Order: sequence, then C-alpha cells, then structure tokens
Amino acid sequence: MSFPLLLRRSFSTSIRCSYRTRNIPENIVAEALTTQPARRGRFEDIQSIKNIKPEAEPQIASTPKAVGKRKPRKANIPLPVNRINLPPRSTWRNYFPTSGMAFKSRISIANPETAALVADSFVPSGSRDKVIVEAYPGPGALTRALMQLPKERIRKIIVLEDVEHYLNFLNPLQEADPRVQVLPMNGFSWDTYHQLDVQGFLDDVENIPWNQSNPYLHFISHLPMDVLGEQLLAQLLRCAPEQSWLFKYGRISMSYLMHDWVWDRISASPEHQARCKLSVIAQAVSEFNHTIDPQLLVPYNSHFYPDATNPAYSLKTENRRRGTPFIAGTFRPLEHQIIQPGMLDKWDYCLRKLFVLKSTPLKDAVGHLAPGSDALKSYLAGDDVPPNQRTDMMKSIRKMSVEDWAAVVGAFDRWPFAPEELLITDSFSRDDRI
Repeated sequence: MSFPLLLRRSFSTSIRCSYRTRNIPENIVAEALTTQPARRGRFEDIQSIKNIKPEAEPQIASTPKAVGKRKPRKANIPLPVNRINLPPRSTWRNYFPTSGMAFKSRISIANPETAALVADSFVPSGSRDKVIVEAYPGPGALTRALMQLPKERIRKIIVLEDVEHYLNFLNPLQEADPRVQVLPMNGFSWDTYHQLDVQGFLDDVENIPWNQSNPYLHFISHLPMDVLGEQLLAQLLRCAPEQSWLFKYGRISMSYLMHDWVWDRISASPEHQARCKLSVIAQAVSEFNHTIDPQLLVPYNSHFYPDATNPAYSLKTENRRRGTPFIAGTFRPLEHQIIQPGMLDKWDYCLRKLFVLKSTPLKDAVGHLAPGSDALKSYLAGDDVPPNQRTDMMKSIRKMSVEDWAAVVGAFDRWPFAPEELLITDSFSRDDRI
C-alpha cells in the first residue's frame, strides 16, 4: 500500500521526560516472587504488597489531562451474517472503533434518511450514466444511498477505502450490485488515482473538452476532520489549472461532506477574518455551493458517527472536536482559470510567503518575497502601469482579491531576479504526478 502523498519525510521525534523514577529497593521484587504462595486473589497477599512503600521522591507538579469517559467496547463481536445492510446505529461501536490513527479523524453519515438526502443532492434528477469515485466512505451509508438512486443516474461506483473494519461492510456491496467496485486503496494517496488509470477502471470515461463540463465523472468524499483532510481538498483544487488528476477527463464535479469551519475558510471573502490561502485557491479555480440546507444536518448526533465529544473531556479546539456541524457542498472548476498552466508553484510560493504577514499592507509585505523584491512595486503600481490596472498597495494581505493575487504573481513571474527554486508548495509531489 502506498504511503499518503504528503507523508514522505522521515519522522523525527524529541521525547523529554517530565517525571522522575521512584527508587524502589531491589529486594522488594525478589521477596515478593519467592515468598508469596502461587495463588491468585488472596486478600492477605495483595494487601501485603500494597503495604510496601517506595522511598519518597520530590513530586513535580503537572496539569492533569481531561480524559473522556468512554463506554467499554465489547471484544470479539462476530460480524453480522447480512452485511448488505448496516447494523443499527446503536451497535456501530461494536464494529467501527473511534480511536487510533485510522479512525480518530473519520466522520461518517449514520442516518440512512440523511444519506439518501445527501446522495440525491450530489447526483440529482437529470443525471445520466455517471461514474462515481467515492473516497473515505467509512461504513458505507452514503454508498448505499447512491446505490438506491434511480439506476439510470449512476453507471458505476468505485469505492476507495483501506480500513479493514469498513471493508467488512463495503465488500458485500459489490456482490449485491455489479455496478459497485470496492478497492482497498487510500483516498489520500496520489498513487491510488494512478492505479485507477493503470488498471483500467476509468477506461470507459469519456474525455470532454475543457470548455464544457463533464457530466459523466464525479468525485465524492467524506472529508477527514484533521489537517490532512483540508490538505487533500487544497491539493485536488490545485489540480484544476493543470488539468491533472481526474480533471484530465474535463471539468468534473467534486462533492464533499466537510466541517463547516473548513467551508467558512474556503468561502471567506476579503473582508472576512477567516480568509486564508485556501480561500484564494478555491475561489481562483472553482465555483461552489451548498447542495442542501446546512440546517438539515444538525444536530450532529442525529446524522453522523461517532457521537460528538463532550467538551469537558477534550483538550481539542472547538473546530477540531467531533460534533461541530457538517455541510454538503459541490465544487465545479471554472472554465477560465486565472492560474495559468505552469504557474501553480509561483502562486503557492507567493501565497505562503505573504500570508504570514496577513495584516500588513502589500507595499510593506512585498519585499518579503525574496531579496530585492521591493522592485515589484513598480510592476504593480509604477507610473508606467495604466491607472486602471494598478494594484492597491495599501490593501492588507488578507483583503487582497483573487485579481490582486494574480497581479502579484504575474509581477513575480516577470521579475528577472525571482528565485528559481521554489521549495514551498502545497501541491502533490512532482515525483507522483501523472
């Protein structure tokens, strides 16, 4: 299985002890092993060991961590014989863990009525012969809802999931419906999408010219709630200007279930405090909208799994905590891309370099792009620039529009002393691009 595409650096860790070891006399363990009878559960034996007191050591004050009270999960619960249908929501904890690296960021629709509503909004009436690529389906409530739509809407559903607990309830679907193909692959890995091509899963998808939308291929995903989920969305949006990834088949739609705080960042206007690099890229390459009223997806526990985290037992910030509202939205690439082919790395570089100074006026920030980059002021607002094309140098970085960013990146591109090695990027690794 391929590694996630962003996790290519070797990890380094630094562990610092915040406690001291108690000094326990060496003969205690030996005496306990040699003098105690080989019996279990005898009160006198247990009490005698409890009475052994280690030598006192100075205590270092520490702040206790809030620990969530979890219901015990029953071990070795056999899988249901019938896994075409999902088990009752009240029993999901027996089959789908909520902790561990593979599960802690995964949120899934659990209410079948909600799943049907979302599926119908993603693939509405009038859709014909779609090929759906679904990533991060989890247990598959949304997958099942897509299967139950009128068959003329969907020709094939390619499901990407590599977690065994979820595959136990996904694999039976391909036996029940020949349109479904479940692939044990990671939806975050670039190699997964390469394999879709290599193994011919998309051979029957028609290429549509960029000046038309492609109605036959559609990407759908639950977005993981950790930072990797946001990175995945940012990376896929960055593929539109280059017409790479699934966009090589044309202007395909992408539909997501995501936290509303990610949506707020994407849709933030220049006047909004949440505006960020992701806002600029998303608005530069796509148009997007809610597919259903967000109020239909609250309260959280009525629609999603796992249950919301009690704030009293969590140290996570509110927007990283299970239970924050979700939205359903669809993105469609723009026909006219303001980010020109071959310019994506320069956009990434300028956005990263300048957004760290988001409250600083452009006239003071532009010099931080590279040594001597103050010279870009003349490219943006010099006397030889027509008045109607001059960039407002007094705007703060956060308040710059997509057009302002296009002007800055264009000036950076024309500047003869711009650095050639642009090591800052949010794109897929060059080594993995198709």
